[in-house]
Amino acid sequence: MKWSEISIHTTNEAIEPISNILHEAGASGVVIEDPFELSKEREDRFGEIYQLNPDDYPEEGAIVKAYLPVNSFLGETVDAIKDSINNLILYNIDIGLNKVTISEVNEEEWATAWKKYYNPVKISEKFTIVPTWEEYTPVSSDELIIELDPGMAFGTGTHPTTVMCIQALEKSVKAGDEVIDVGTGSGVLSIAAAMLGAGHIRAYDLDEVAVTQARLNAKLNKVNSKIDIAQNNLLDGVEDNSADLIVANILAEVILRFTSDAAKVIKPGGCFIASGIIQQKKEQVKDALLCAGFEIGETMMMEDWVAIIARKK
Repeated sequence: MKWSEISIHTTNEAIEPISNILHEAGASGVVIEDPFELSKEREDRFGEIYQLNPDDYPEEGAIVKAYLPVNSFLGETVDAIKDSINNLILYNIDIGLNKVTISEVNEEEWATAWKKYYNPVKISEKFTIVPTWEEYTPVSSDELIIELDPGMAFGTGTHPTTVMCIQALEKSVKAGDEVIDVGTGSGVLSIAAAMLGAGHIRAYDLDEVAVTQARLNAKLNKVNSKIDIAQNNLLDGVEDNSADLIVANILAEVILRFTSDAAKVIKPGGCFIASGIIQQKKEQVKDALLCAGFEIGETMMMEDWVAIIARKK
């Protein structure tokens, strides 16, 4: 089968929203080439090892690549992607050069090329994310290993927004908690919550591909008995006061749409972990949380991203 590679030369700020646009357009895999990875200082407290080739990265900005099947609708799909990216300007998101190029690749090349960017990474005091095709020997007996195959779902577990979510879950999940994961993607946050002792997790995603992949990853990590995964739009139809904790790693614009619903669903004193927020949207999200009846407990920052731990009064 032939696939078309769409490559967008953009900014670091626009990586997450453009990746989401590509995913929603049916992209089967996303690769991010950000030269910031070459120069950023990394803490070595978790023992990460990085080996990056400068030739794989642009000199400025960032490149987001995705793969679309070559069919009679490809032209319309690409035009829709371009329009959606251009519309990001309306949300005050800098899209930079916004240079879009198209090339054709064979299925065999696409199926393996992106895996070179994805290796075992220790992301917190407790968790290490390990792709299913890699061999990994735990460093300590209490290390928690999440085996993950993103498949065509969005999220490998190693993006700063996901890392902060998992670190926030470590601080917030209590034994027996009822947890809701909004926009579960590959299911990594639900799996982490289960391993941290949550009693039951409801994981929702609007994309049926993500739902399927999250179920496979939950089973792979032997926590599927704790997690119910379903296709759903945000918190539509979810019973009030039914959750001790909600975690959502999605765009700030989406978080703003359901802060009031989250306040209804979370029990008094319960926790809302919101991530996927760019720095420029931090105060806007905080204001929305306060208006919905939350108190801001902690604000976490990593690179250009923000995660907020809030509690219902």
